Amino acid sequence: MKLEPMGEFFDARLKDYESHMLECIEDAKIFYPYTADLLPKTPHAQVLDLGCGTGLELDEYFKLNPTAEVTGIDLAPGMLALLENKHRDRNLSLICRSYFETDLGDNNYDAVVSVESLHHFAADEKLPLYCNLYNSLKADGYFILTDYFAKDDEYEQNFRNEYIRLRKEQNLSESEFYHYDTPLTVEHETEILYKSGFSKVETLSNWGATYTIRATK
Repeated sequence: MKLEPMGEFFDARLKDYESHMLECIEDAKIFYPYTADLLPKTPHAQVLDLGCGTGLELDEYFKLNPTAEVTGIDLAPGMLALLENKHRDRNLSLICRSYFETDLGDNNYDAVVSVESLHHFAADEKLPLYCNLYNSLKADGYFILTDYFAKDDEYEQNFRNEYIRLRKEQNLSESEFYHYDTPLTVEHETEILYKSGFSKVETLSNWGATYTIRATK
């Protein structure tokens, strides 16, 4: 298996991406609206979307809160272009960059959301990101994470070990992200969120291996 740089991987599959996500991922047609419904409905709510892609969750969210002011971050320029084209009439700011390398600021957002993006990264990569995310939230802000999770510790470790093996075998740069699933267990994800400062972390629902977690500042 040849690993592909993250942004290139998704842009290469842009034509069929939305249909794949909605038709091939178990209960995606349920969890995208469910996730959107958890985001703030107040007029002009400030929301950050990490790994927004083509914005399947934002398609649902803008139906519920058309005045929301959303910032989306993603590595794939083609996906961001599609998202921008869909929602030209909305208050949408897009950043083509790794969210690990983006200063999210302090006390900027009412909520942060991420859907089916963060399962590509390890615990030690997520902790500084979640600290950055925590600081970016307003005092009563929260983070909604809907993602794919490992069923147990062995599953988690096997995926991580295989990813490390493939990177070494292909002599890939340590400074670039490559597409490969390395999901954590819900328990390990929860631990990292607490370590980053969140006062309450709740598992709200799940559909097979996809769970929705809410972390409250």
